[in-house]
Amino acid sequence: MRIGLRTVKTVISATLAMLIAEKIGLLYPTSAGIIAVLSVSNTKKTSVFTGFYRLLSLVLATAIAIVCFQLLGFSAVAFGVYLLLFIPAAVTLKLSDGIVVSSVLVTHYLVERDVSWQIIGNELLLMCLGVGLALLVNLYMPDTEKRLQQDQRDIEATFRQLLGAMAHYLNQDMKNQQLPQQCSSLKHKIEMGEQWAKKHAENRLWSANTYYIEYFSMRNMQSTILKDMLELLEEITVDPQHVAAIQRLLDFTAETFAEENDGVDILMRIAEVFKEYRQKPLPTTRSEFENRAQLFQFLQLFRAFVEIKADFVRLQVEKNLSE
Repeated sequence: MRIGLRTVKTVISATLAMLIAEKIGLLYPTSAGIIAVLSVSNTKKTSVFTGFYRLLSLVLATAIAIVCFQLLGFSAVAFGVYLLLFIPAAVTLKLSDGIVVSSVLVTHYLVERDVSWQIIGNELLLMCLGVGLALLVNLYMPDTEKRLQQDQRDIEATFRQLLGAMAHYLNQDMKNQQLPQQCSSLKHKIEMGEQWAKKHAENRLWSANTYYIEYFSMRNMQSTILKDMLELLEEITVDPQHVAAIQRLLDFTAETFAEENDGVDILMRIAEVFKEYRQKPLPTTRSEFENRAQLFQFLQLFRAFVEIKADFVRLQVEKNLSE
């Protein structure tokens, strides 16, 4: 059995919430612990927003409960009317996350048959203790940046490997059947990186750095185009002289593929290859025409593949200049 960090933080926050609630003499101190259990989340920002919205939800619930209990008495019918009014109101105001917790606290008014400021303050303190301690323990989050950087290195190494293999197998009858599988594994790795990047951004309370999210999104788009290129690779069979320039492009890209490469040099080389192909004699047979068309489509996909990175770098530069 493995005990995770979130479990440890939940135990600590719930225990402390109950102990403090008992120490300061609050009614129903166990409720503070339950609120803490429900408030410990995966990221710092989620904890902050959850706590804030639950406090607002309790204020709304208390206001409705006061009206219902004053008019209908402290009865099950009054509580039912309260739910009838509170639930739609909370959903409309996007406070639905606090419906259950707030309603449990409202039952304390019902049990105590009291909606005085003293009991209202008791419930607010229970809520503040629960969400406050959950937020406090959630301030510690493992640093995921090293993991993200390692994912970057692994992903870029796989891209280099795939591009180099494509250059080798381009125009060969015997294709590498493992390349599509490697491309699928690459895409899965990128998607996992995106999830970690989102968690990393959510754990930065005082800044909105979305670089890693944008980076993995860019690589995800490139992996989709790479998959299309691999599918075309299976069909291309032309004279070696027609693929030599593209093979050199793929080899050069594989050698220089890295986070800091802005793609500008590669795009210039691609433009030169396009110019070279326009000067070649036109195909003379239907088969040659179809193969040349597939080769041209392959080159267009490759240009789109590089343009994605070039656009990403340009946007990052513009963002840094504007800050």
